[in-house]
Amino acid sequence: MTLHEIIRRPMVTEKCVAMKEAERTLCFEVAPKANKTQIKSAVEKLFKVKVADVRTVSLEGKLRRRGRFSGYRSDWKKAYVRLKPGEKIPEYAEA
Repeated sequence: MTLHEIIRRPMVTEKCVAMKEAERTLCFEVAPKANKTQIKSAVEKLFKVKVADVRTVSLEGKLRRRGRFSGYRSDWKKAYVRLKPGEKIPEYAEA
């Protein structure tokens, strides 16, 4: 997998922005088959920072209805990446 296949997009939610400022933790949507070491190396190469640790959570897709039709969203995976002390936090989301 390439770097951009592993890290799909940064999460720009209220919770993730607060974690970024307070805990030096970045949130990303990642490929479901990516492991923690792949995520760590991808973040280090893309943003040129040092990573302290990575936590991941796999989320199940929600049931969605459109009138009488129903289906499920895709399952996805989220990664919380904490940077080492002294590292500059990358600005990938401008408000």
